[in-house]
Amino acid sequence: MDANLEFWRAKGQSFFQRFLLWADALDPFLLLKSSDEIRGARLLLQNSGKTLSEPIQNDQVFWSTSSVQPDTGKIIPVLFRPPGNFSLKLIFVYNLSFLQLVFHTYTTGFTLFNGNSTAKTEDYSVQEKQLFFSLGAISYAACIGAFPLFFMNRYTLRSSVAQLVVKQLVPAPLFGLMSAFTVAVVRSPEFEDGIEVMDRNGKVVGVSKKAGEKAVKETALSRAVLFGSAFFLPPVLTHFMTRTKFAKNPRSLAVLRMLMMTTVLAGMLPVSLSMFPQCGEIKRADLELEIQSSTAETELFYNRGI
Repeated sequence: MDANLEFWRAKGQSFFQRFLLWADALDPFLLLKSSDEIRGARLLLQNSGKTLSEPIQNDQVFWSTSSVQPDTGKIIPVLFRPPGNFSLKLIFVYNLSFLQLVFHTYTTGFTLFNGNSTAKTEDYSVQEKQLFFSLGAISYAACIGAFPLFFMNRYTLRSSVAQLVVKQLVPAPLFGLMSAFTVAVVRSPEFEDGIEVMDRNGKVVGVSKKAGEKAVKETALSRAVLFGSAFFLPPVLTHFMTRTKFAKNPRSLAVLRMLMMTTVLAGMLPVSLSMFPQCGEIKRADLELEIQSSTAETELFYNRGI
């Protein structure tokens, strides 16, 4: 089993433990670490169970867990690492009316680099299929995301009710749904072709479509919660804050909205990542018959992805 997954399985048993770990792993300063530093930290993490001349520190653990793809062992590009996820999504959220295409392009790229990479097939390249599906998902999600504003402007709907529905009520569920949709489309090879499942010792016992389906569903749900809450909570909180004297000034209100959005996104990102274990568990009875017959383990493990 990969060292990153071993770490998450050992240290991230509960939601609260995973939340604390992700709070550290999302530190933007981790993006400044060089490839050599990351490789060194990963080597220390891999050998942490053996006798080491130099013990691994807590911050060094996150150099590996936040920068290395556990299925391939490759270093993830800087922009698509979890610490960079918050910074760029914050920019996109502030300008979402104008950056629909860029927003969904980035989130799709993040999904590609941080998903499970063990799906294999002999008929076609999984990477080629994912890229093809990604283009379709980006185009579809961007069009659907921009449709409410287009519809309102096309038919000149200026009433207060139309403004409330299109600008306040629709964005939250729509972006939550589209975020889950892009995850499901981009990572579709995982539940179509299956992903590797391992026993407690890290030995691969088979490739399971059911485990792939579970991994994709959990990730899609966490992504929907992240963006649904990021668009729902700030307007609600701002509405209540507008009753205070501080928010009477237009400039103060704009600052307040930015503060609310930043706070919600900063809090919900580790929450959404912590909803499900990074090293997922699945009962043997829930897997395919050929896998059930190949091991006596009652629980097996897989890389859920992000």
